[in-house]
Parts: sequence; C-alpha cells; structure tokens
Amino acid sequence: MQLLVNGETRRVEAATLVQALLELGYRDAHVATALNGVFVPAGQRAAQALGEGDALEILAPMQGG
Repeated sequence: MQLLVNGETRRVEAATLVQALLELGYRDAHVATALNGVFVPAGQRAAQALGEGDALEILAPMQGG
C-alpha cells in the first residue's frame, strides 16, 4: 500500500504500524510515531492498522544542549 511517510510517498507491504516501522528500517530505533496527526504510543503500534494513503510521521529524539 502507499503511505505518506515524513512527507514522502512510500510503498509498504505492512498491515500494521509496527510492521511498517520494521519494513522502513526502524527495528531497534527509539522513535515517536503519529498516524494521520494522532500520536500512537509504542505499546499500541502492533494493533494500529494502516490504510491506503495514511500519513505517518516518525520522529527520532534529538540530543543537544
């Protein structure tokens, strides 16, 4: 299916958010996720179904001072 990932159109085979993260290379990454503008906690990603055209934002924490 086609998703909008961080503003870029991407094709994935994943049916759930956790599967999409794995497919996109975020296996061990500590990231925050939002689907269609709604925050999705890590514990809910496996149950979060994806749909054609969904907008997924993946945010990595920033370090600095």
